Amino acid sequence: MPAHRLPIACPMSAAVSKIDHRDEVQRQAALDSYGVLDTSPEQAYDDIVMLASILCDTPAAAISLLDHGRQWSKARIGVDHAQSPRAQAICDVAIGDPERMLVVEDIAKDPRFSAMPIHIGQAPLRFYAAASLLSPDGYPLGVVCVMDVKPRQLSPSQRAGLKLLVRQTQNLFELRRHALEQDRLLSEHTEASRQYQQERAELEQRNETLQRTASLDQLTGLLNRTALAQLRGNPRAMQKLESAPYTLALLDVDLFKQVNDRHGHLLGDRALRVVADAVTASVREGDVAVRYGGEEFLVVLPNTGLAAAYEVAHRIRERVALASLPFALTVSVGIAAGDPSRDRPEQVFERADQALYQAKANGRDRVVADDTLQLGG
Repeated sequence: MPAHRLPIACPMSAAVSKIDHRDEVQRQAALDSYGVLDTSPEQAYDDIVMLASILCDTPAAAISLLDHGRQWSKARIGVDHAQSPRAQAICDVAIGDPERMLVVEDIAKDPRFSAMPIHIGQAPLRFYAAASLLSPDGYPLGVVCVMDVKPRQLSPSQRAGLKLLVRQTQNLFELRRHALEQDRLLSEHTEASRQYQQERAELEQRNETLQRTASLDQLTGLLNRTALAQLRGNPRAMQKLESAPYTLALLDVDLFKQVNDRHGHLLGDRALRVVADAVTASVREGDVAVRYGGEEFLVVLPNTGLAAAYEVAHRIRERVALASLPFALTVSVGIAAGDPSRDRPEQVFERADQALYQAKANGRDRVVADDTLQLGG
């Protein structure tokens, strides 16, 4: 590399490129497809301009690209400025006839440039040679050029070497475009995969929501009879229930028909929600609470004895009685203990139902066990 830097100024107001302006849009698109403009220096391109300078024995060399209204150098040696106005770019003339190498042996004697004050540093530019860089479809992108402050010629081997460096630069450009295309495809694949995963998660969430909604009573938020049937058909759930003694409680809202008749269905619905809230507040996380019928509720208390179940049922009854309503509201509860070693679920349900009937018959607003023992009033 020469020891000195050579800032270049090349006013080209009188020189006109021969490129057809109708092709300029396609030419610019071809250049843009490489994504090389305004990128950081890269060793591979720097090596090419170093080789061009050594091969042609010139103090300055560059890979110059023509971008809209400017000339921009991807790599340069002996030239200070990375860009200049396109109107002052000698390479704009070079790409006008891209199949031929532009060689100006003595700018002072060339009528196209002799009247122009073109300088490298403080010395006038006297020699310029450039070979055009072409896209695969033939659009000129810029040049690989060499420059000197003294008149000279290029030998046949230097011309051949400069063309070889042009081909290597074009290969680098094509590798870059291929890498960009691979990055784009990978990005699209990644985005498509992300969207697929997101849509799948959203679909699963919607399905879970639908299943949950289908399993819940819309008024009270408790499980409905459909959910209870699904639960009985779930081996894992039944295994948990059948692994230890349990207690089943049946709750019925007392005189609910009179509530609807006297106070209307809106307050009747509110009363059912009060009962559901009392149940929810009184049971554990692993217990099962179901709105079994219109005003009837079923609670399954796994691994719970009759005495403990009575305490739960009594808390429900008290919470209902203390609820803030414009009328008195009570529930009757029947409870029955189940032993998986001897009882079928239907048998336990039947005993709880008989206990509930007994609670109603004994005056309502009470909890009765299936042995007909009255446990509260």
